[in-house]
Amino acid sequence: MSSILGRSSVGAVMLAVIALVSTACGAAPGSVEAAPPDGKKVLRYEGSPSNVTFPELAADLGYFDRVTLEWLGDNTSGPSSIQNAATGETDFGSAFHGAIAKLAGAGAPLTAVVSVMGADGDTAEHTFNGYYVLEGSPLTSARDLIGKKIGINTLGAYHEYVIKEWLFRSGLSDDEIAQVELVVVPPLNTEQALRQGAIDVGNLGGIIKDAALARGGVRPLFTDIDLSGPLSYSALVFRDDFIAEHPDEVADFVQGTARAVRWTQTQPRDEVVDRFVTIIEARGRSESTEFVQQWKSPGVPDPGGPIAADDFGIWIDQSVRLGILEHGAVDSEDLFTNEYNPYVNGTFPPDAGPDGNAPTAG
Repeated sequence: MSSILGRSSVGAVMLAVIALVSTACGAAPGSVEAAPPDGKKVLRYEGSPSNVTFPELAADLGYFDRVTLEWLGDNTSGPSSIQNAATGETDFGSAFHGAIAKLAGAGAPLTAVVSVMGADGDTAEHTFNGYYVLEGSPLTSARDLIGKKIGINTLGAYHEYVIKEWLFRSGLSDDEIAQVELVVVPPLNTEQALRQGAIDVGNLGGIIKDAALARGGVRPLFTDIDLSGPLSYSALVFRDDFIAEHPDEVADFVQGTARAVRWTQTQPRDEVVDRFVTIIEARGRSESTEFVQQWKSPGVPDPGGPIAADDFGIWIDQSVRLGILEHGAVDSEDLFTNEYNPYVNGTFPPDAGPDGNAPTAG
């Protein structure tokens, strides 16, 4: 499988998205126009299986005043999530910043409003991703990966960008980078594929990484923290027309979600885990709670999930270098707003807790 997405297939998807975006203004197909009994605006969204997203946590904590959420199903693909938001199938989505920039460069009118995923440190108590080889592997450098296979969860998303950026910074040419094969492997199968020799390097994160390390026999070739340090790399997005039509509701959604991010940043780990388990069990989707019981940290490094231009800049530069984006097609400053985030707009002190006061725990 090629390490670079086929340009024709990407182009077709982008053209379809742009065509459908024109129909997203006003009432989108399948949208909920009638106000619920409490008068709140219904926001349609896709969740993550056996996980609790920050908007879902915000709703459970009672942080929303003007909006309520309607779950349409689950989606594990960031590019697909924001395409669905762009075409009006959902009201908001989330994806890696590089995927947001690529879709915006194709003409999709989307704006990122709050960071919801990242790497916040490289110790056992933090959230980060590693790219692992077997203990006895001869692979020790980027150049050793030419002609080798790296297993990742999906193409065109965060891990593809991180790997290519690491290879570039390690001195490989674009032609040499193209010779490193990226293979789609479901995260639950990555460790097995690595140990059986089906891939040479495997991306491991979260409890999957912890379990593999506990079994031993693997070592990191590099981590995303090695590449960039603590970094927010994924955000929630809305269509621009939706923001224009519902500014108060978007503001309420963002403030609540930002406070939920901050809640996980300031509460004891056990309290966060217990809350996640309770939410999953109460919603009745036949999901396992094993994943959230291994939760370590929010991943988002900064209080309340603000977005910075640099969060997009590194990935835009790479996309231009590899010919995915035209030079000047997007400006990182145009891709996001912190207007509604209470930790940025002056509503709360930047280091306040979820209720605007000094945090009570770390």
